Amino acid sequence: MLAGLFLGALGLLVSAQAQEFPRGETIYIEDPGGLPTNPDCFNLWIGCGGGYSNGLQQLTADTLWYIDPNAGINGEVVHNALAAGPGEWNADFTELTVHLTEGLYWSHGQNGPVEFTAHDVVYTVEAQMEWGMGAGPVFAQNVASVAAIGDHTVKFWLKAPNSRFDTKFMVRWNAPGYIMPKHVFEDLEEPSTWDGNLASHPTIDGEGPVSIGQYVLHSYDPNGTWFAWVRRDDWERSSWGMDYGMAAPKYQVYRPGVPIDKRAIGLLNNEGNQGLDMVHDMTPEATIDLMKKDPLIQSWHPGFPYAHPDPTLPMLLFNHQYEDVDGNAKWIDRRVRWAVALALDAVEMSLASYRGAATMTPIHVPPTGMYPKFYHDAVQDWLTNFELDLGDGTSIKPYNPDLTLEIANRVRGLYDGVPEDDETIRYTFGHGWWAQNHDAAATLLESAGWSKSGKWWNTPNGERATLEMQGSDSGVMGRLASNVAEQLTEFGIETNVDTSDLWGGIGAGNYEAYIGWSVETWGGHPDLSFFLDSWRSDNVAEPGTGQSARNWQRWNGGPELDAIIDNIRGISFNDPRGVEYGIDFIKLAVHEMPTIPIMSYNLFVGQSNRCWTGYPDATNNYANPVTNWSNARYIYTQITSTGACD
Repeated sequence: MLAGLFLGALGLLVSAQAQEFPRGETIYIEDPGGLPTNPDCFNLWIGCGGGYSNGLQQLTADTLWYIDPNAGINGEVVHNALAAGPGEWNADFTELTVHLTEGLYWSHGQNGPVEFTAHDVVYTVEAQMEWGMGAGPVFAQNVASVAAIGDHTVKFWLKAPNSRFDTKFMVRWNAPGYIMPKHVFEDLEEPSTWDGNLASHPTIDGEGPVSIGQYVLHSYDPNGTWFAWVRRDDWERSSWGMDYGMAAPKYQVYRPGVPIDKRAIGLLNNEGNQGLDMVHDMTPEATIDLMKKDPLIQSWHPGFPYAHPDPTLPMLLFNHQYEDVDGNAKWIDRRVRWAVALALDAVEMSLASYRGAATMTPIHVPPTGMYPKFYHDAVQDWLTNFELDLGDGTSIKPYNPDLTLEIANRVRGLYDGVPEDDETIRYTFGHGWWAQNHDAAATLLESAGWSKSGKWWNTPNGERATLEMQGSDSGVMGRLASNVAEQLTEFGIETNVDTSDLWGGIGAGNYEAYIGWSVETWGGHPDLSFFLDSWRSDNVAEPGTGQSARNWQRWNGGPELDAIIDNIRGISFNDPRGVEYGIDFIKLAVHEMPTIPIMSYNLFVGQSNRCWTGYPDATNNYANPVTNWSNARYIYTQITSTGACD
């Protein structure tokens, strides 16, 4: 018998050993979020060290709308979740009315499940503003007042026009505005310090988080290595149960912190409860090898390029507020940032990271989904003719539109199915990138007051130029960070990759540079507000204070960028002028180079069809296949048991 302690009404089991769940009723999922530092915390709205993508946001949380970066179930890219339909705006985008879905219930209350109402939405906004939780700063910046109009309608009055305010309640991979259960939090003296576990709640009995999804917590490892969830008996009283039916697995077990070399083994040997059915990401080599060994294992594509193109943009970010020893902002000069871009070889970055299976982009929009059509195609002529002032009276045209053709030629002997025609190559490998040009980079640095001493560059104060860069210690992003460091060191800027605190210092501003991303897009819609709205100058944090998502580089784009963002805020989500304003942003960002965009985040997902089948792929792209996105919940309503593991 499994050793452990059964607690409360759920019969909650907390043990360091995973329970033997019925294999034919259980799906095992890799959680890429890493081991939580405080596995006992289940409060989504505070940073308490608990897991986030361990099933908590996918299976228990909900908000007004969800948007899928792919085609969506039945072609529905935007899902109405807690909202019964789209929000209704007044003419100047200062008032928003939302009608809510009726018949939805929270899993726990003092006397059983409690109905979801507009009062939960009002409480979410007001409590987060009062206590500084979650999206509190965003709400405080936007909301003049909010009120429940009856039990199933909520109305917002904004301080200024912002047609994108409703997207604060829209999930892309997560959402700022996950709705809080009012009946749970209002009884707490300090909601901002509660761990979210009903075991510590003063008036409601239970264990784990209150859920408005199809699942509740079953058990978990106090060391955080696994979290098990069980389907609610009243699953149909969740928004996704109501819309798409019962999720097929009775149990879901999420495994955080699985080393990248163990993920492939888990997929290949997944008959027992130590295996894996879904993996978030593997190396290109492991994915290709697995698919050759086991025909039941799939990735997004059955052949090259295999991976799923995530609507996220890996880049080299500079902290614009980082100061050198003399107190000068080291990376504030655009000439220095452009010099770093021209010091890099895009072919080498692609081969080192993705073994060539990367989609490169020189602009600040991911080259995935519908974005090539709306943005990359549209700016090709402009990029080709773009002239970069080197600061000494000369200029160059830095863009190489044929660079990705070279990458395709380099990998043609490594993979089967590498495209031959130019158009397909450009959509697979990217449209082009900046031509490496050390001479032009040197001229830019010299015009910015840098000097060279032997092999090494010196900053204007005479100090030898170094760069401390945060980066992953494994996987394709780790390879990319290492390659960028090698190239910049070879150029004369000694660069070190620090993997000790990849996420902890980014929001706090305690970093110099970072291989990661601050550009994430909706994927299923050309609107850029998901990241761009947060880049407005009044969102840039003061040095030494925390930066809210997603302007991690702390770039102040000034009145020109603010005007673009305000223009977008002043039109509807589907207004075609949004693309025009997006192109304005792209051109400004190319000129200023606040960060150096590199490539799409292609994820080598893996799923085993041994026990479950019906996962999304390139031919049935109803959902994003990655496991940490909240949208993953829709996958569980579409997959079916094969019967082979019963």
